[in-house]
Amino acid sequence: MTNNKIKEVNELIAGRSVEESLRLLAEKYKGKIAFSTSFGWEDQVITHLIFTSNLPVKVFTLDTGRMFNETYMVWSRTNEIYNQKIESYFPKPDAVQEMQNKKGPFSFYESVENRKECCYIRKIEPLSRALKGIDLWITGIRADQSTNRKDMTPIEWDATHSLIKYHPLFTWTLDEVKKFINKNNVPYNSLHDKGFLSIGCAPCTRAVRDGEDFRSGRWWWEDSSKKECGLHEHK
Repeated sequence: MTNNKIKEVNELIAGRSVEESLRLLAEKYKGKIAFSTSFGWEDQVITHLIFTSNLPVKVFTLDTGRMFNETYMVWSRTNEIYNQKIESYFPKPDAVQEMQNKKGPFSFYESVENRKECCYIRKIEPLSRALKGIDLWITGIRADQSTNRKDMTPIEWDATHSLIKYHPLFTWTLDEVKKFINKNNVPYNSLHDKGFLSIGCAPCTRAVRDGEDFRSGRWWWEDSSKKECGLHEHK
């Protein structure tokens, strides 16, 4: 059954442009399709395509409560430019409160287990609520963002949430993403101009140094093989 669903989507969008693929999927999964944005370069490209074509796709973000001011600014600017509202999902206050009361505000620096606990409370659990009733989840993943993501495919099955994941920019390079943004005057996070390539929570993100890989600025104190929060782990 799962393979049939993946095959059906592959056949529907085979040879189609990103714009046309999004339109066809929005029609097929109307009311059951969603796009998650964290307001990075890639996500802003997809948001632009969805909003300018007025596609019936739920666009949401996970507001962890520890985002950069610059991220909130591009969020506000995006709402304004496209005259749209991006839905937000927050972590459960009691869970955050309990974690911080027990371990303090920076427990995630102490161990991988603590960091994953924080990611679960602030991202994974809210995501499960955001994807409730959704059959197809659109993301901004690109293959060259990390070693883990190279092993993914543009269309795959997410067993955790029992839905199809579609990565429309999977084969795009970062240069292609930037060119699209410049050509179409898409608003983007000003932190990108300061060396921040992959932007997450403020305490867990730094600028990338020359020669470092795309996601080296995320959880930089950990081994590079662990650079996922759990949203897009590939098994």
